[in-house]
Parts: sequence; structure tokens; C-alpha cells
Amino acid sequence: MTFKTSDNCPYLILAPMEGVGDRCFRKAMASIGGFDEAVTDFIRVPRNAHIKSLARDYQAQETAPIPLAAQIMGSEPDLMAEMAQELERMGAPRIDLNCGCPSNTVTGKGAGSSLLKEPPLLHEIAKAMVQAVSIPVTVKMRSGFDDISLFKENLLAAQESGIRFLTLHPRTKVDGYGPPARWDLIAEAKALLTIPVVGNGDILKVEDAVNMLERTRCDALMIGRGSIINPFIFHQIRAYFTGFAYQPKWSDLERYFEVYLAEFAPDMPNRGRINKMKQLLSFFFKGNAKLLEHRDTILRSNFSEMEPFLNLAIPLLQEGWSG
Repeated sequence: MTFKTSDNCPYLILAPMEGVGDRCFRKAMASIGGFDEAVTDFIRVPRNAHIKSLARDYQAQETAPIPLAAQIMGSEPDLMAEMAQELERMGAPRIDLNCGCPSNTVTGKGAGSSLLKEPPLLHEIAKAMVQAVSIPVTVKMRSGFDDISLFKENLLAAQESGIRFLTLHPRTKVDGYGPPARWDLIAEAKALLTIPVVGNGDILKVEDAVNMLERTRCDALMIGRGSIINPFIFHQIRAYFTGFAYQPKWSDLERYFEVYLAEFAPDMPNRGRINKMKQLLSFFFKGNAKLLEHRDTILRSNFSEMEPFLNLAIPLLQEGWSG
């Protein structure tokens, strides 16, 4: 599988992210566009899972016309293969195996980044998925669990399973999201593997994207946190490579937030809706020095209804945007 675009820009993927990177966020991002593919936040496949019920959460047309890959997480090869089949039936263009989630509630059950402690199990699960479907199967992994002592073994175990490409977030499970991502490990993976490697981690602005490509020679880019801080980052990267000017409009940002709000579950309590908006804005305000001044005002506000909260937040957003 190769990543080729018609505009000289690297293939750009919206990363799967637990929590803030949910359906509301993906649909809001799709309303802006700029990326080539999105990935769901992981779908857990626990022991004794009811596959058809779990798979219903996947909606192939969610980000249309942008393709939406499905990421799944679990430790039972047979169940993971069955889930991959069901997701293919539901229209998923690609299935991704999560080998990166650092949450203790996940790793304690043998899934996520805990698979990096057992390269043979990683291989067995990925191979079972590859053999179960006709669409591409891929792996997203960290550089290790406690350390990187099994880094090469995990890379080769994934490749030898028959996956189409591998995405590397070069931090260990123990690292969490704290220390700088080790891009040198992406370069090492690229030199070792014959399948494409997607680079992920610490791409917060256009310069980061360019530097990662130059330093690692990776085949494509996946961006998570950087897209929450700046929803227009994909367009800005594309503009750099194509040479076309890009200037986001306030109306684009308005649409982004309108779509985000519209996707809230109908039965979600008002407090839950406001807290989700606060979570999103806490990231967004980091990308603008003027907005950052108001971050505490937003986060510490105490409203029980969405309308007064938005009456506070939207003018601050517009002020920061125009400033």
C-alpha cells in the first residue's frame, strides 16, 4: 500500500483519540476537511464480546466523503478477527489494531500497549485479522511498554503478520504523553521495515510536519492533539506543500463548533455538554496566545445551561480570532 496524493502533499490522517476525539470531534473536523482519512477512537473487543452489538457503533458515512477507518482493541485473536469481519461488512475501508493505548484499565486486561510486551501475541492477533478480511489491516503502536527493548521485535512481528502499514507513536506506555516523541525511532522503523510507516507525535504546527518528514522519511503523517489545538492544521500543511495560500475564515470555525454541538447525544445532561465544550476549548485556546488569556475564565465558569456558557465563550473566541 502506498500513499500518493495528486497535490504533492503527504497523506494526512486524523488520529484516533480516546475521549475528546469522539464522533462529535470527527464530524466537526470533517466539516472543515483537509485530511485524507480519519480513524475511530478504539472499539473495545473484550472476552465474551457480542460482536454485532459492538460493531454498531461504527458508521462508515460519519466523515463522508473522507474515509473512516475503524480501530479495534483486544487480546483475543479469534474475537478480533470476527470483529474485523463485521466491520468490513459494515463498510469500513481499513481496520486498525490498537497497540498503543496506555490506560491502566486497558493494559490491565492485556490489550492496548500491553501487547508490546508479547510480540508473538501481537503477531497472532494481527495475522488473524489480516486473514479474516479483504480490506487493509494496519497497526498503530507505541515504541514499547516499560522501555524500547522489544522495539524491533514488535515492528517485525507486526510486519510479518501481513499488515499494510504501521503507524508509530514513539513514546512508551510508561511515557504516557509527557516526554518529547522520539522521532529517531520513526526513522529507525522506516529503515527497518519494507511496509510504509506513518509518523505520529508532536505535530503541532506546519514546521513540525515538515521536520518530521525530513528527519524520519516516513511515508505519511497522523495528527491527533495538534488538530484539537488547531482544527485547520491539515489545510495549512497542505497549503505549504501545494504552494496555494490558505486563510481560514471565522465562518469555518463557526461551522466547526455548530457541527460539534449538533452531534451531542440527545439525552446528554446540560452539565455533560458544557464539560465537553470546556474540554475541547481547553485544547483550542492553547493554540492562540490571546485566547490563552481567557482559558481559566472558560474552564472555571459555572453554568448549568449551554446558552449562557456559549454567550461567554463565543465572543471570546471571536475576539481572539480577529485579534
